[in-house]
Amino acid sequence: MAANVNVALERVQSIGRDVVAALPNVLIALVVLLGFWLLARAARSLVERVWGSREGNLGRLFGRLASGSILTLGVLVAITIVFPSVTPASLFSLLGVGGVAIGFAFRDILQNLLAGILILVTRPFRIGDQIVVDSAEGTVEDIQVRATIIRTYDNLQVVIPNTQLFTGKVTVKTAYEVRRLQYDVGIGYSDDIGAAKRVIEETLAGLKLIRQDPAPEVLVVDLAESSVNLRVRWWIDPPRRKDALDSQDEVLQKVKEALLAHGIDLPFPTRQVLWHDQTEESDGDRERQREGWPAGRAQAPRPRWRVPGPGPGDEDAP
Repeated sequence: MAANVNVALERVQSIGRDVVAALPNVLIALVVLLGFWLLARAARSLVERVWGSREGNLGRLFGRLASGSILTLGVLVAITIVFPSVTPASLFSLLGVGGVAIGFAFRDILQNLLAGILILVTRPFRIGDQIVVDSAEGTVEDIQVRATIIRTYDNLQVVIPNTQLFTGKVTVKTAYEVRRLQYDVGIGYSDDIGAAKRVIEETLAGLKLIRQDPAPEVLVVDLAESSVNLRVRWWIDPPRRKDALDSQDEVLQKVKEALLAHGIDLPFPTRQVLWHDQTEESDGDRERQREGWPAGRAQAPRPRWRVPGPGPGDEDAP
């Protein structure tokens, strides 16, 4: 028992001596690591300053990559200082094997990283653009290494992987300086189409929230069940969501007021429902116009518009 205790004490003392002997190396490694950290910050700032003036977000991404690479190198140097038996060759061989394993383990992260770089290089959209991706719509706030951050119009944050943005469909609503909006307005079949178009065009010409060049236009697009549909089209500048809603609010309000002021109807869908024995004289004789009833006069229901009592040809009817 005493022998075992002595062996344990000797091992503890040996470990203590090794730790004390390694303290200078640890202190040197910490200083070296601090130097690499300062160098990484300086490199990041330099890359962002050089690239940022030309490429914006691409400079920030490359700055992060440069900073991460320098810090990784600093950690490796610090390890070789603390553990002299570890050589650079063994570190690089370890990194080679570990790199393959990390590549398989973090394949999605690497794909998103590459997609983020390609997005920043090709620039299909930029920070501040308003885009639509699947069911998400909002303003691009940041393009990071792994994902892109979107702020919706309801002040919600949506994180979208870069691979989805690079390979999928993205609608950029602020890609151009102007944007066209449209809305369908229905008028009655008895109304003068030319007069309605002139009223709408004159109304749009006096609005300040829409562009007059290109000029607004009104087109007939449909002869619907209850109305003749006119498509009102106009342009806005700038093409942001708020400007689109403000202009649409003004256009619809002024167009409705102008059409009603000129006696032009704005009909709504109507339906006429008749029972099988309910009709008007102009609808025809139910004895001949059966509409799904069995053949034969005696089985046809008597229209309600007729005077009570047997009618012509109904002598045999009960």
